[in-house]
Amino acid sequence: MAAAGAGRLRRAASALLLRSPRLPARELSAPARLYHKKVVDHYENPRNVGSLDKTSKNVGTGLVGAPACGDVMKLQIQVDEKGKIVDARFKTFGCGSAIASSSLATEWVKGKTVEEALTIKNTDIAKELCLPPVKLHCSKSLFLAEEETQLSP
Repeated sequence: MAAAGAGRLRRAASALLLRSPRLPARELSAPARLYHKKVVDHYENPRNVGSLDKTSKNVGTGLVGAPACGDVMKLQIQVDEKGKIVDARFKTFGCGSAIASSSLATEWVKGKTVEEALTIKNTDIAKELCLPPVKLHCSKSLFLAEEETQLSP
């Protein structure tokens, strides 16, 4: 895969991150009973935590932070020669809902093409995790930024 392809994967991983809900760090102190059981499950048993080889030509890395709430997320995707996402890993520093959202996102993107994965919206993840609307406020500015994210051909 050429350098342009690596740049495309990096932008795709970043665009996927922009669709994940980001939540305020202060919510770490909230009792677990206020979180839906799906959030607690993904927080206590996160799927696909870790890193892929960022020097690999078929791995894209996206990094995004929300300064207002302190969350920082890294998402990496590995794409095969047919354009399917064969692996996804994340590292998130933030509240339980941010970690759960990242965990769920990695599960959802595996097996999809990059284009299919880009159709996943933060609201889809929030709905699946039963996050209340108040938990989405940190993602608003990042969600607007996704309109500026373009994949190169």
